[in-house]
Parts: sequence; structure tokens; C-alpha cells
Amino acid sequence: MGYYSMYGHVAKLAEEIEKGASSVEGVEVPETLSDDVLTKMGAPSKKDVPIITPAELAEADGVIFGFPTRFGMMAAQFKAFMDATGGLWRTQQLAGKPAGIFYSTGSQGGGQETTPLTAITQLVHHGMIFVPVGYTFGAGMFEMEQVKGGSPYGSGTFAGDGSRVATELELQQAFHQGKYFAGIAKKLKGSA
Repeated sequence: MGYYSMYGHVAKLAEEIEKGASSVEGVEVPETLSDDVLTKMGAPSKKDVPIITPAELAEADGVIFGFPTRFGMMAAQFKAFMDATGGLWRTQQLAGKPAGIFYSTGSQGGGQETTPLTAITQLVHHGMIFVPVGYTFGAGMFEMEQVKGGSPYGSGTFAGDGSRVATELELQQAFHQGKYFAGIAKKLKGSA
């Protein structure tokens, strides 16, 4: 799984996605800004999370990418990471690998659907197989009594001014996405 999280919202979803993916038998789930810059921005310091390089993506059976939104699309920090995958693109080392997306936005109108929709272009150029959540999360997709991030494209949360935390329903959807994605990746690997 690869993700970028400035304030921790995407990191929290990543934890749940990892738990969901790890719940599938036989599946193992293995930052671009310095701590100084994060401190100046008022963001929390990074957790002890290994930093993946673009080259390491080729070793994965599948990848779920997570990032915050900036003006309806992936944050520049994550776009820079994707831009660094040019060598993988040239040799099509990611072609045929399943890929998913999860994200956080600042508000309800801040890109819960446009962010993954614009990010899919990165996957398409690599020949990756996009694995959306669709409506497989069931009733949770139709929740209208509480504010909930996410869409058929992937799980999501609203960061607001940075103080809002992911709700239990958002975390459940992230867990579901991890489990669902891992099951698909496992099937694809088994059929190869």
C-alpha cells in the first residue's frame, strides 16, 4: 500500500485498509515532506511508517494508493511520487496489477469523487486494473443520517480544518475496502 498523509486522516484509513487486507488468508501487506516542513505546516509528525520507493511498486501483487485532495485531485506530493514512476511506465512493470484508491477531502464538496476519478489516469497509463469498492459495502454506502466520506471509487473521510477524525462508519468502509481488494488481488494472482 502506498499513501501520503499530511494530517493523519489518510494514515488512519490506511491502518483500517491494512487490517482488512490482512484479514484475507494468505495476504501480506507490506512521506515526501520532512518532519521540519510538517511542523511548520502544523501537521503531526509521521508515524514509524516505511517510505516506499516507486521501484518497489513492481514487487507488489497489487497496490492501494491513498492521498489527501487538493482542489479536486491528488495532492502534489503524491503526484510527484507518481511522476517518479516513469521508468516503470516505460517498461510496463505495473501493467496488469490491481490498484485501488482511498482519500481524504477538506469538505463534502471537496472531491470525494473527482479525486479518485482524476487519479485513475495514473493507473490507466500504467495498465493497472482499477478495483473500485463499488457498492459492495452494502448499506453503509447509502448512509444518510451522518456525514460520511467515500464513494464507489474507494473509501474516504473528511478532514475539515484538520481536527475532524474519521468516523466509525468511514473506518468500517476502509476495512471493507482492504479486505475486498486483497480478495481480488489474491484471485488475480492465483489465476496468473
